[in-house]
Amino acid sequence: MRIAYQGEPGAFSEAAALALQPSADTRPCETFDAVFAEVDAGRATHGILPVENSIGGTIHRNYDLLLEHELAIVAEVEQSIVHHLLVRPGTRREDVRRVYSHPQALAQCERFLRAMTGVEIVATYDTAGSAKLVRDGAQADAAAIASARAGTIFGLDTLAAGIQDYPQNVTRFLVVARGAAPLGPPDKTTIVFTLGDEAGALFRALSVFALRGIDLTKLESRPVRGRPWEYFFYADLAAARQDPACARALVNLGEFARGVRMLGSYPRWRPPAATAPDGAVDI
Repeated sequence: MRIAYQGEPGAFSEAAALALQPSADTRPCETFDAVFAEVDAGRATHGILPVENSIGGTIHRNYDLLLEHELAIVAEVEQSIVHHLLVRPGTRREDVRRVYSHPQALAQCERFLRAMTGVEIVATYDTAGSAKLVRDGAQADAAAIASARAGTIFGLDTLAAGIQDYPQNVTRFLVVARGAAPLGPPDKTTIVFTLGDEAGALFRALSVFALRGIDLTKLESRPVRGRPWEYFFYADLAAARQDPACARALVNLGEFARGVRMLGSYPRWRPPAATAPDGAVDI
């Protein structure tokens, strides 16, 4: 399995890829768009993308990219996120004048950063990339917020560990592939749909699942580009697409929705309990 992820080695996306498949060949990419391109071109068998953090919320760009490409969601991963303040060896906390990290990481460490007076906060494209930036930079007063592994990879010291605002900090990742075959028995489904502008339209859409006892674990709206005040609705359903109740609900939704697209039916994340003889992680 060759998994493309956004960021440098040591990024949390790489950690999520290795949680899915410890023996995976991971391929770093500079942008989320590049992750999709790697999978589209066949240079990677799978791509892994963060879509939601328990503190910082939704990563909207990746929901948009799911619509722009024909890749299917085949699995999900939940990765615990522990942030460290990393510096070049010899740098003291009182020496730090700027802190680099991804905007999501900065948001997740807001309280810690607020207590650092006289420090410039600089947003970058990646947490591990920020650690690399500090290592390669000419200024010794810079720090990065990234993983402990990123610090090890880039030879940085930890000034403070576990600096996120809340101990329970988890990011949910989606795994995409060109084929729709899920990486395990599916029990979760993600769809996107659009509705007409009429009273009760969203209530009617949600009722097709509620009346059949199907739990919606997430509902997210995104604007339809070029059509002001119209929206796509992304929904995660706690059921496999093949389940009779889910299949009937989707048919019912399709009878009045302007459009319904299946993004994937896949296994919900369970921490691997065992490794199969062929090295595949049982998820």
